[in-house]
Amino acid sequence: MDWMSLLSTLTGAVIGIAATLIADRNRWRREELRHALEVRREVYTEFASALKAAGEEMRAVALGDHMSDSVRDAAVREAVRGSGLYTASERLWLVGMPQVVAAGNEAFHGVRAIRDAYARGVAVGSAEEARLVGVRRAAMARMRRLMREDLGIGPLGIE
Repeated sequence: MDWMSLLSTLTGAVIGIAATLIADRNRWRREELRHALEVRREVYTEFASALKAAGEEMRAVALGDHMSDSVRDAAVREAVRGSGLYTASERLWLVGMPQVVAAGNEAFHGVRAIRDAYARGVAVGSAEEARLVGVRRAAMARMRRLMREDLGIGPLGIE
């Protein structure tokens, strides 16, 4: 029996199996990274959209007529709850990159500050509202920039 050819065959088989395992592992890793990126893209989109929806709904409530302060307060708070912002925020905290979560949290608190102002009766178009909206817009612009960076998308250059 020729031990050299048997040894060569076994060595070749081991090398082939090892190469296949390494290639499969690398392919799995790429797919996991691609899936994680897609999940973050969905979560970022959901969160940014919920922030925008909450802002629009609150503003619509603030522009309306209300019988009492308590009715206005309840309506503004319901506008935020109904936007899906709280669920979207929790999803962001679970899968977002740390710098994106921090920026998103800043934008979230900007929306809450506007909510509280509208609930107190601050008028749309007032100086206080303009200041709060400016803070929220700056926070959202920073958040979007960091989201785009994390997703590997270049800056827009228009914000």
